[in-house]
Amino acid sequence: MSSLKYRLFKNKLLSLSVIVLSALTAVPLVLIIGKVFLQGWRQINWDFFTETTPSTLDALLAINNNQPIPGGIANGIVGTLMMVLIASAIAIPIGVMSGIYLSENRKTRFSSVVRFLTDLLQGTPSIILGIIAYLWVVIPLKSYSALAGSVALAIMMLPLIVRSTEETMNLLPVSLKEAGLALGSPYSSVVLKVLLPSAFGGVFTGILLSISRVIGETAPLMLTALGATAIQWDVSKPASAVSLLIWEFYNDPNLQSMIWSASLFLLLLVLSLNILAKQLAKKWRI
Repeated sequence: MSSLKYRLFKNKLLSLSVIVLSALTAVPLVLIIGKVFLQGWRQINWDFFTETTPSTLDALLAINNNQPIPGGIANGIVGTLMMVLIASAIAIPIGVMSGIYLSENRKTRFSSVVRFLTDLLQGTPSIILGIIAYLWVVIPLKSYSALAGSVALAIMMLPLIVRSTEETMNLLPVSLKEAGLALGSPYSSVVLKVLLPSAFGGVFTGILLSISRVIGETAPLMLTALGATAIQWDVSKPASAVSLLIWEFYNDPNLQSMIWSASLFLLLLVLSLNILAKQLAKKWRI
C-alpha cells in the first residue's frame, strides 16, 4: 500500500512539475506581448496604416505639442508584402518540387546531399544570406532593390518548405501512389494530382511557417532592400519593410515611440500566421 501511495505521489509531482515548467515557458511570451501592446496601441490609428513614415521634424513638433506622432508605416507594410510575395513566388515552387523529389528518392546519394545542404542552409545566419543576395543581385544590378531583398528572403524560406513538404509526403500511404499508377496514370499526374493535393495541409502549413519566419527579418534587408521613405512599387528600386522601419525608429530619438506600434503590428501579423498554420495542421492532419 505504501508503495502504491509513493508511486501516486511521484506521478502527481511529475505532473505538477510539467505544468509549472510549461507555464514558465509561456511567461516571456506573455510579458513581451503585454509590454508591446501597452506601449504600442497609442499610435495605432487609420493614419498609421495609410501614411508614410514621418520626418524627424514632424515627430519633434508633435512631441513638443504633446500630440501623437503623425504619419505611419504604410511604406513598410507595402514593401514587406511586396518582398514576401516575390520571395514566395520564387521559393514555393522550388521548395515544393525539391521536397517531392527528396520524398520520392529517399535513398539516393544525391538526395542525401541535397537534404544535408538543406539542413545546413536552415542553420545559416540570416546576415550571411543577405551577403549572398548582395553579391548575386545588388552588385550585378548596381542598386539596392526590393528584388534583392526578395531573393534573400526566398533563400531563407527554402529549407523549411523543402523539409515540411518532404516529411508530409513521407506520411502519405504508399497505396495512394500504387492506386494511381495501377489505373494507368502517368507518374507526373499521380504526383501532381493525387499525392500533392493529399499532402496540401502539411505543405501549406510549412509555407505559412516559412513566411512567418522571414517576415520579421531585418539583417538581410539592410544589405539588399536598404529602405525607402516613400511607398515604392518598383522592384528594381530600394524599398522599405516594417522590420527596417523599427530599426530606423530606434536610431532616431524623436521616432522611438513608434517602435512599439510597428513592433505590435509585426508581432500580431506573425502571431496570426502561426495560429493559422496550427489550425490548418489540425484540419488537414494526415
